Amino acid sequence: MELRRMSGWPVLLGLALLPSLAMAVGKCERLVVTGSPDAPPYLWRDPQDPRHLIGASADLLQQVAGELGLKVELLYAGKRSEALEEVRTGRMDMLADAPLTLDELESLDYIHPALVQNDYLVWTRKETTLDYRQLSDLQGHSGAVSEKARLTQPFQALAKEQLQLKRLPNLTQVFQKLLLGEFDYVLAPRYAGMVMAQSLGMAADLAAFPQPIDKPGLFLALSHNSACNDPWLRGQLAKKMTELPASGLTEALLQRNLERWKAQLQQPVSSPKP
Repeated sequence: MELRRMSGWPVLLGLALLPSLAMAVGKCERLVVTGSPDAPPYLWRDPQDPRHLIGASADLLQQVAGELGLKVELLYAGKRSEALEEVRTGRMDMLADAPLTLDELESLDYIHPALVQNDYLVWTRKETTLDYRQLSDLQGHSGAVSEKARLTQPFQALAKEQLQLKRLPNLTQVFQKLLLGEFDYVLAPRYAGMVMAQSLGMAADLAAFPQPIDKPGLFLALSHNSACNDPWLRGQLAKKMTELPASGLTEALLQRNLERWKAQLQQPVSSPKP
């Protein structure tokens, strides 16, 4: 008799837990996100509202979050290292453009696949005799890359062993020194390099080989200390990331933000206030 009475308890307990399960799935209604403030066309500070970040990664995340019923705010949190620290501590929930590094797996959950791929190309002067098809073709030639470049760890290890790569403070100096003949080639992102060459008036003098030398992904990465970090959200985001490549949305938003950035470069504005 006692056993018969007790057999209904799991059902009753399950029914009682339904509201709390629903709350668990929907407990995160707002994600506070940050990222690099100087990585157009993916992310950069909004000149009209410097507290926020704009760009293709921001637009993609807003689209994905909207489909999941989440509100997202992309906030400026300082330079890249400062933004990373804000997310590590859980003061902000997510990075929108995290490069995959083993060290960060202790504090971040990366959502696979990557939100976007930031292809790096080999750029040269148009009159060059250098013919790049594989990494070994660059051996014996002088090269440069920006200190801000986010290359994959395997490629960085290969480059250290096989290439003569000098790091310069920014992409502007990289391209200027290439044009002056101080280097035989430089490594720069496909889109950022294209706009930089145009904005510096070098587009007619520089060219890039079409095959990427490195293809670092920029990932969504949730903080282990974020209250929003739960299996449901990670699963839903991973599903959306898997669907994105076939949707055509990524390329459309990249092109839109390229034009947005180019238009901004043509209109001199004062630097954003901290």
